[in-house]
Amino acid sequence: MSIRKVTEDDWEQVKFIYEAGIATKIATFEAQAPVTYEQWIGNANRECTLIAEKGSDILGWCKLTPVSARKVYAGVGEVSIYVHPMAKGTGIGNLLLQNLIQRSEEQGFWTLEAKIFKENEASIHLHKKNGFKVVGIREKIGKKDGVWKDNMLLERRSILVGLD
Repeated sequence: MSIRKVTEDDWEQVKFIYEAGIATKIATFEAQAPVTYEQWIGNANRECTLIAEKGSDILGWCKLTPVSARKVYAGVGEVSIYVHPMAKGTGIGNLLLQNLIQRSEEQGFWTLEAKIFKENEASIHLHKKNGFKVVGIREKIGKKDGVWKDNMLLERRSILVGLD
């Protein structure tokens, strides 16, 4: 098992995992994955966009996207993490998130946030296990299949970055 930065060559497997997450209806508000790698990667921090792979198989991915272009929020990022359906419960998510936390601190991020559907208990547990705390519930923040959904807002503050 190895963790490395994602490349464009990984897109088809990354997209498959993302589409599997979308299909659960508890991972994202998105109804479909972007068509291209460039649409997906957007303005994500490339050093903090990672895959877990075994051989040539990608078992999961994570990325960190700045929450704002404003300089004052330069160290605040939103976490996305998805695990291949066949690899759920194997520790892949934990390995990815731990690597993301380490690399995010190396990149100067002091706050990581995650917005998770309340029904996504596995993701909430994963984030809490890695130092995230629930800071609130965003009630009826968006609709999924015509139904208003709540998001839990979780946050992790670095103990290494932003102490001055």
